[in-house]
Formats: sequence, structure tokens, C-alpha cells
Amino acid sequence: MITIEGLVKEFRVKNRDKKYIIKKAVDNLSLQVSKGEIFGLLGPNGAGKTTTIRMMTMEMQPTSGKILYAGRTSEADALAIKEMIGVVPQNINFDNDLTVGENMELHARLHHMPKNQRKQRIADMLDFVELSNTVNLMPRTLSGGMKRRLLIARALIHNPSILFMDEPTVALDPQVRRKIWDLIRSLAANGTTVILTTHYIEEAEALCDRVAIVNEGRLIALDTPEAFCQRMGKIAVEWDSPEGRQYRFFDTRKEAAVFAGELEHSAHIRRSNLEDAFIELTDREEGM
Repeated sequence: MITIEGLVKEFRVKNRDKKYIIKKAVDNLSLQVSKGEIFGLLGPNGAGKTTTIRMMTMEMQPTSGKILYAGRTSEADALAIKEMIGVVPQNINFDNDLTVGENMELHARLHHMPKNQRKQRIADMLDFVELSNTVNLMPRTLSGGMKRRLLIARALIHNPSILFMDEPTVALDPQVRRKIWDLIRSLAANGTTVILTTHYIEEAEALCDRVAIVNEGRLIALDTPEAFCQRMGKIAVEWDSPEGRQYRFFDTRKEAAVFAGELEHSAHIRRSNLEDAFIELTDREEGM
């Protein structure tokens, strides 16, 4: 569905000596995303995630490399690609002078949706995110979770085949977060390709078919959440030491129990998770 080949984005910035240097925000990134896949893009702050997404959503042009959408390039088929993609931004950006329904209407018109289709499509999308009773309300009166769901409904108004979601559940309580997870799973089950960025690693583990971990603009690992955990060790032992919290990983619970029994301090034995792999990989890349 999406193929990225040798993607590079350079910026001209000032260093500490106030001299201009070239900084690579994205450095020779290559990957593929399949149709109907929930694909996670993870990395520490400043890793290049946002820049990558901005290039993928055509908000920014790459310095070099290419992005193919079902074989099409943005240079040759910009309008057709924009019709293929929807974007759920991290920031709430509704027009607060318009009602919920009017915000949806505006977005439908921007996508040149025929008048005879707009009303039904708006009703269908608001029903999909369980906001049918908000059509005449002002967005500022909605709760945080309702606003997040409305962002999803708005992004889906033109029936995109690819949906980009930037921190879709940031600052939401666990119940609302799980509701949005269900919406995302439903979209993928119906064939929509979802590209997700999040700082909640457990969210990526729960949702994503595959996860790409980037650091300093480079792809450092790409696999399924399960494979990341298996590669590192299925069972984790964690304990406190004078140097701080320590971790060791083992293939079996028996090996973990033997190791924990030899420690001077009490230890906790649990299943490893994607967050463990993320920390191990990004810390190693940063030389910590």
C-alpha cells in the first residue's frame, strides 16, 4: 500500500556557535506498509517521527527519496493521493464558530463531496464514533474523548483508504482510550490502512500488526510486537539496585526464577513487553 524508499529530510539549522549546519531529521528511511495493516511508528522525542508523517501526508517535501502510495508518487498524482489519505492530528483544530455538523459539512465540501451524499455520510460517520446526538453542539462543549472521536469522524468523511493518526489518545482516560482502540481495530478490519504514532507503548503493542522504531532519523528495528518480545526474551526479571531499576530477560520462566533466586534483593518476574524492547533498542542506539 505504501512504500518508502531512501527517504531523507535535511534542515539548515544553527549550531551552538551560531553557524549554519545541515541536520538530517530523517536519514535514508525505507519501509513498507501493507493494505489493512495497523502500522506503528515509534521513537523518542526528536527521532524523526513527526517529520516522516508530515512527508507521508504531503505537508512537507522530502530532500531525497520517494514515497509510493499504491504505486503512485506525490509528484505525479498529488490530488489522487490526497483523496486516498485522512489525517487525525494530535492537536484539536475544529472551527469553534461552527457546530459539530457544520465542521463535518465544511470538511466534506473541502473534499468536493456531492451535496446529495454529504448529509448521509456525515450522519454515518457521527454514528460510527457514537456522536450522533452532538450534531448541533459546539465542539468546545464536548469532552476530550468526544473531541478525539470527532477528529476521527472528520478524517473519515471522504472515505480514505489510508488513515494517519498522530497521538490519537493523548491525555485521555483508560476507558475512552479503549473505545478509540476499538474504532481503530474496526477501521483496519474493514480494509483501512492505519499509520499510528504514539508515546503510549502499550497502545502500540495492543493495536499494531507491526512496529517501526526510529531513532535520530534512522530505522533501527521493524517487526511485530510479539517478535520484539521473543527476540529479547519472553520473561523479564526486574529488581532495584543502588544503580537503579535493573532488568534481565530470559526465554523461560524457570530460567528467570533461578536468576531471581540468586539476587540479594527481592525481584519481580513478569512477561516482557514492547516497552522493554523499545527502551533496550533506543537506549543502546543513544549509547546509554
